[in-house]
Amino acid sequence: MEIWLKQGKEELRLPVLPSSYELSYSQNNTEVNITNFGIVNLIGNRSLATAELESFFPSKNYNFVQYKGFPKPNACVELIKKWMQAPVRYIVTGTKINILMTIEEFTYSEQDGTGDIYYALSLKEYRVPKATPQKKQPDKTSKKINKATTARETKKVSSTTYTVKPGDSLSVIAKRLTGDANNWMAIYNQNKTVIGGNPNKIKPGQKLVIKV
Repeated sequence: MEIWLKQGKEELRLPVLPSSYELSYSQNNTEVNITNFGIVNLIGNRSLATAELESFFPSKNYNFVQYKGFPKPNACVELIKKWMQAPVRYIVTGTKINILMTIEEFTYSEQDGTGDIYYALSLKEYRVPKATPQKKQPDKTSKKINKATTARETKKVSSTTYTVKPGDSLSVIAKRLTGDANNWMAIYNQNKTVIGGNPNKIKPGQKLVIKV
C-alpha cells in the first residue's frame, strides 16, 4: 500500500505509512416529529468525506521507510503548507480511495532531537462546483426572430405564413419553424392582434405571419 498526495505536477508519497488511515462519511439527515405518528428520519444529502493521517517525515533512511530518495522533512512540510491554498488528490493504492480534498489542518513538531518531523493532517473532500447555465428568457416586447445557437438546431429560417393546427402551441411552432422554442414570444408579438391577449390560447385555423 502507498499513500500519495498530488497537486498539479507536484506529488508526495508518504515515506512512513501511518499506523492506520481513516476515511469518514456522514449523512445530513433530519429528524421530524409528525403529530400522531412520532419522529421520522428524513434522508438528506451526503456530507463531505473527511480523512485523518498521522505519521512522521524521517530525517534518516530507517529500515521501515517505504522508499529511498524521499524528501527532507522540512521540504515535506513546506510543500504541504503550500498545498493548503488549493485542493490535492489523496490516493491510497490498493483501495478505491482517489479523492480530491482540501487540507483543512496541518500540525507538525520535532519531538526527540532526531530531526524527524511528526505531523497530523486533516483532509476534507472537495467537490468542484458545477454551474448550470440559465436559459435566456425571451424578450417580452421583441418581434425579432433569433437563429438557433447550436449546430444541431441550426436551420434556414425565412419569413412565412403558418396556419395553426390542433395541439399546436407557440413554442412548438417556434421550434418547428425557427429551430428555437424561445422565439415563441417574438411570434406572439408579431401576431398579437390575431391571437389576442393570451399567448397560451391560440386556436386551430388562425393564420400567423412570421417575419424574419
